Amino acid sequence: MTATPAGTAVDMFRMDGRACIVTGASSGLGARFAEVLHAAGAIVVLAARRRERLDDLASRLDRAVAVECDVASEADRARLVATAERECGRVDVLVNNAGVSQMVRMERESLEQWEETFAVNVTAVHRLALLAGAGMLERGSGVVVNVASMYGFVARWDIPGAASYAATKAAVVNLTRELGAQWARRGVRVNGLAPGYFPSEMTGDGLDDSRFRDRLDRRCPAGRPGRPHELDGALLFLASDASSYMVGQTIVVDGGWTAV
Repeated sequence: MTATPAGTAVDMFRMDGRACIVTGASSGLGARFAEVLHAAGAIVVLAARRRERLDDLASRLDRAVAVECDVASEADRARLVATAERECGRVDVLVNNAGVSQMVRMERESLEQWEETFAVNVTAVHRLALLAGAGMLERGSGVVVNVASMYGFVARWDIPGAASYAATKAAVVNLTRELGAQWARRGVRVNGLAPGYFPSEMTGDGLDDSRFRDRLDRRCPAGRPGRPHELDGALLFLASDASSYMVGQTIVVDGGWTAV
């Protein structure tokens, strides 16, 4: 067996000239994902509802397009993909990162809250994959990275009131598996990334609470939440040619939470 030269292996992680849509890019993990892809050479299309934050991030990246977008809106989703294709010529990578969580106990969660969570966390993921995937399938190349959660694999028993979130993330894991299997022979790879606890707007209140943080540190084998840069490698692996033989899989980066 001939070994792959080290330089070639490193080059597989490069994203030079590739157009990447990142949803939920106005803060937290989404903003970080956009910065990482940009640093690897990509053109990044930043999508979120908060235009001011998108513009601020875009001003710091020399290959960026900001698109105000509510991923729960079919019209906004279509406009996002159309804008990306017009500005960049094509969409090479879609990172479905936008998500919400209703911190309401299951027995008190309204139908509207349940449906809102599914609209953003599942329906938008599916519809954006279809919209961006249309051009990918026509060309016979492209990548979709769906951001799930470790709670797509285990119950979120430590935080009562997250049943809809956990249900949606489990749906994303299997949607990723299904799309990956269906599209692999047509040149489009679909995989997922499932973070554990990382600093973000969604986790901020919990990580700032000393009692919650103490429970997390005791429960997680790594003894701490993740640090922002600790998702960089997994994201680049999934978005780049480095994962060219990976299909329908979801990488869990959770400090060992789901391992025990």
